[in-house]
Amino acid sequence: MPVDLTERFAKQYARLPRAIQQKVDKALTLLDSDFRHPGLRSHPVESAPGIIEAYVDHKYRMTFERHGDRLIMRNVDNHDECLKQP
Repeated sequence: MPVDLTERFAKQYARLPRAIQQKVDKALTLLDSDFRHPGLRSHPVESAPGIIEAYVDHKYRMTFERHGDRLIMRNVDNHDECLKQP
């Protein structure tokens, strides 16, 4: 499934430590092949209908929306910050 990055996602990504960026890159690759990949533990964000949360690692998360056959990446940050504005 094609993955598109929003400007906000790209800015947040650029602020992350390099080691976390590498984990995000791996997660984006998994999303591209199967957004339901078990390693991502994707699930809907309860407070934001239509937005899905996926794990980068135990601390970091990313959020996205499905639009047809595309995934729109919305945010990436540590868990609490990411979910304040999914």
